[in-house]
Amino acid sequence: MAALAVIRLGGRNIRQGVLFPFQRYHPVSAFSTSPFLASPDDKLKERQTQMMARGLPKKKPIPGVKHVVVVASGKGGVGKSTTAVNLALGIAAIGSVKEVGLLDADVYGPSIPKMMNLKGNPELSDKNLMIPLMNYGIRCMSMGFLVEETAPIVWRGLMIMSAIEQLLRRVDWGELDYLVIDMPPGTGDVQLSISQNVPICGAVIVSTPQDIALLDARRGAEMFQKVSVPVLGLVQNMSVFRCPKCDHETHIFGAEGTRRLAESLGLDLLGDIPLHMNIRETCDLGRPVVVSDPHSNEAKAYINIAREVMNRLS
Repeated sequence: MAALAVIRLGGRNIRQGVLFPFQRYHPVSAFSTSPFLASPDDKLKERQTQMMARGLPKKKPIPGVKHVVVVASGKGGVGKSTTAVNLALGIAAIGSVKEVGLLDADVYGPSIPKMMNLKGNPELSDKNLMIPLMNYGIRCMSMGFLVEETAPIVWRGLMIMSAIEQLLRRVDWGELDYLVIDMPPGTGDVQLSISQNVPICGAVIVSTPQDIALLDARRGAEMFQKVSVPVLGLVQNMSVFRCPKCDHETHIFGAEGTRRLAESLGLDLLGDIPLHMNIRETCDLGRPVVVSDPHSNEAKAYINIAREVMNRLS
């Protein structure tokens, strides 16, 4: 199966036929139609996992990449992309690794170009691979580099999955110690496609303490468990707001909800990120807090989470 896509490379519009390498498999149907979904029995759960694995493509490592970490959320607007950016920068800041990459897999709403202050189209290498754009020592790739900044991406699911395949396989990542993937919100085609095609070392689930967000965070964590992706832990974002004038603390989205969810799932809470203007302003300016204000409490919180992630993968 093939489709036609228009992307920009080296300042030129390129009309390209995109081949879809995926088998005719619809993983979502395994969730919606399996009679074993609601059963707590271990044997039935194992049977369900086996059913989901039928017809799936074999996972193939990304050349040169040692560890792939995905940052996900069940719901949009919980700070997933902000966490992914600062996690990648935090890993690099610890200094025990050499190279870190950041892949923006949120094709419909790419945020990495703005947060990392990157513009322009990637050049092509001698091997006809896209060369990632770099800032703050992080190699970045995003669909936002290939289309106009304000252009909506109106693609159907198969084209999205093919685009993800190109971003994963047609990029000259070089030698990376860590590749952090900023996933789109939810539990749809992109999450399943990446999980089933790339050996992922671990997933980080981001949520606010709000009950509505926690419901979707649980779905996200359980989805990764069903496709045999280790969940490294949860991040509680926007956990508390401290008044800059009186230091009074307010739990705007509730208190400790993500911690309770982590405990109920048998997972770790990797850290708490406060609701702070410094985090929002620095990302909007393209200078994330880990690099613009590395000694702040907000930056230290991200770096501590990065250290927790690295410890679990060492």
